Amino acid sequence: MLRNNFEQKNRSENSFSDVIDNNFNARTASSSFVSNVFAMMTLALAISGVAAYWLVATQFYLTLGSVGIMVIQFAPLGLVLLMGFGYKKLSSIALTGVFLIYSVLMGMSIGMIVLMYAASTVYLTFGITSATFLSMALLGYTTKTDLTKFGSLMFMALIGIIIAMVVNFFLQSSMLDYIISIIGVLVFTGLTAYDVQKIKNMSTQVVDGAEETKKMVIMGALNLYLDFVNLFLFLLRIFGSRD
Repeated sequence: MLRNNFEQKNRSENSFSDVIDNNFNARTASSSFVSNVFAMMTLALAISGVAAYWLVATQFYLTLGSVGIMVIQFAPLGLVLLMGFGYKKLSSIALTGVFLIYSVLMGMSIGMIVLMYAASTVYLTFGITSATFLSMALLGYTTKTDLTKFGSLMFMALIGIIIAMVVNFFLQSSMLDYIISIIGVLVFTGLTAYDVQKIKNMSTQVVDGAEETKKMVIMGALNLYLDFVNLFLFLLRIFGSRD
């Protein structure tokens, strides 16, 4: 009887220990996933910053013809589509490579845009963007409110912005451009919180070190990168003083 009680106690203690270990491993994998997403996003932003600075500092843009300018402007969109549609076929290494190439080309594209603005304005706008992004990222990570429906509304608003930008390409209305920029800031501010919450929710289902997890890290980083860059560009259009 004593032996049976002892064995049952051991099995109970082992089961409790296994539960603790599993919970600890799950929390570790979850935090690792989120930190890897932010680390990859930060790396991409740093690469884009260096590429933008290099293009401006070396005046490389002066050597580009119309074809080169078009490649820099439209190639990033093609790479994003490649990552989206080729997600299942591409390996995590290939997906990472495409993402890094995208960040270089996007940085060069941004470099050509910031040429139209004073340097002090660009730095100020970057600071405002960083503060806004971090605040909304913290909100998205800590809030208990489900932002799924809110995110759907933001995507619908984003489609509206794209349509309005196409229309304004022909109208060339400064007032409409200003309104689009304000709405764009609101949309990408909201999407930042939504995407961070989505990444946090995804982190509870990942397997640390798995191929699928590595690919999810890249796509999560891409979403946050797009949120930051678009927020920066819309703010620049609002506050930027053209040279």
